[in-house]
Amino acid sequence: MQIYFSPEVIAPTFQVLNVVDSSNKAVGNVAFLFEEKKLFVYGILEEEGVGEDFKDLVSPYLKGLAKAKQGLEIYSCLYVGCKKIDLKEKEK
Repeated sequence: MQIYFSPEVIAPTFQVLNVVDSSNKAVGNVAFLFEEKKLFVYGILEEEGVGEDFKDLVSPYLKGLAKAKQGLEIYSCLYVGCKKIDLKEKEK
């Protein structure tokens, strides 16, 4: 299943994005909160079978946001189903 971001709210200090499938059905969401030199990310996806797709969607988005502020610290808490996923595993 292909998944995509669909913006719900985008403001200077935060973003809330829905995660939707190819039929535009919401399957999860991701929130980004900007605080000085920190970026807090919280996301949950209902479908367990698309965990890698979720990582592949979130990782480059975070890298793009990190380019906006030099030295940005990123704190993330992402879940697929009831399982926590680690974005740093893929970078190793």
